[in-house]
Amino acid sequence: MRKSIACAAIAALAAVTLPASAASAQTMQLRPDQQSFFGLYKELVETDTTVTHGSCTLAAQRMAARLKAAGYSDADITLFSVPEHPKDGGLVAILPGTSKAEKPMLLLAHIDVVEAKREDWVRDPFTLIEEDGFYYARGTVDDKAMASIWTDAMIRMKQQGYKPKRTIKLALTCGEETSGAFNGAEWLANNRRGLIDAAFALNEGGGGRTDGKGHLLVQTLQVGEKAYQDFTLTTTNPGGHSSQPVRKNAIYELSEALLKVRDHEFPIEFNEVTKAFFLKAGAMRKDATGAAMLALANDPSDKAALAVVDKDKMLHSMLRTTCVATLVDAGHALNALPQRAEANVNCRMFPGRTGEETMAALEQAIGDPGVKIEMRVKDKPIAKAPPLDPQIVRPVEKLAAKYFPGVPVLPTMSTGATDGVYLEAVGIPVYGVPSVWVEPDGNGIHGLNERIEARALYTARDYLFDLVKVLAK
Repeated sequence: MRKSIACAAIAALAAVTLPASAASAQTMQLRPDQQSFFGLYKELVETDTTVTHGSCTLAAQRMAARLKAAGYSDADITLFSVPEHPKDGGLVAILPGTSKAEKPMLLLAHIDVVEAKREDWVRDPFTLIEEDGFYYARGTVDDKAMASIWTDAMIRMKQQGYKPKRTIKLALTCGEETSGAFNGAEWLANNRRGLIDAAFALNEGGGGRTDGKGHLLVQTLQVGEKAYQDFTLTTTNPGGHSSQPVRKNAIYELSEALLKVRDHEFPIEFNEVTKAFFLKAGAMRKDATGAAMLALANDPSDKAALAVVDKDKMLHSMLRTTCVATLVDAGHALNALPQRAEANVNCRMFPGRTGEETMAALEQAIGDPGVKIEMRVKDKPIAKAPPLDPQIVRPVEKLAAKYFPGVPVLPTMSTGATDGVYLEAVGIPVYGVPSVWVEPDGNGIHGLNERIEARALYTARDYLFDLVKVLAK
């Protein structure tokens, strides 16, 4: 679930023209290695991996076949699934390192995608189509770009006879896009921890943003994320005939509760990453919001600065836990008083905050014992923010200066969620590294006509391949 990056923070930054070497797909002359990569990418994108009709297991098997063709043995590859979810499988592949002292590194990507209906799309969502320098299809960005780049990197290193000091592991997993479904990253963390054990993992979550006019504004390094939790709010009433209404109405009671959720503000919080983001991004901006970001980072009690910052929804969300109503279901007949009303409240909890304390805050804000609140998925892990490790940050920035010259790299905490939360829960720090860039409209990620600029894909592929080698030493 690739998240929108720091829109507000980059709005006032200087634009950098994208590399001239990355011309549109129509005029690009692909190198032989890029042509081979495109074949892998096309196969993965065109394998339907939606939760309703697709099969991650099939996609994983196809990637395993390519890894074996490159020289990986059966012992190097683990295909996994569970009997209850036979189509939600994944794989782990291992390229052994030469050093026993260096802990492994893990390349993580999810291969499931959001639903896509053919009747809603201009093009078949599961046929990779090239138009005007873009590749169109579901998953072209989220997250099959990274899954393909990681798989391709493992293949290339094997073919080149590369011997890293640090063992390199690849995990392609399912279930990231569907809350409550079988999640491969969670299953590996809880059941095969040794198989994916690593000093750190590289994941989705980072990436670039353009101004929509061919200029790259920023690349981001995601360091930490919020935890995702849904809460069900329920009110009940005996009901009755609608011709004789009474004030005690399940819909009214639920509506009043939701308005209190709307008006409740969780307290602001900073951690190492968000403070670094506010300081660096605020200094880059030359406007009132930038000045307020700096003031707030230096003094979180500055109410005037907070009022300015809170006008931007992304910055507002980065500073605190947030909860919002997303679904409502109420009543049973057009001519009857409602006996039951139910709503979903979706919360994104600041790292370190638990579902229990968030639920308690909602109960206090609503102040009505007649509103029942329950967590939809229990025992979800607490979000843990990894450190701003210079051993990760420095190579990320150094290589970014080569592949994205003049473009700032901002550390940021995602206000959404990725599978990184499951690995961080068992002690594996996860970093969402810079990668492909997207345009201001988000390139249709999770929506219609998802697309990726071809030069973004091939530039990210080269950047990430070099980054893996540098971090593997």
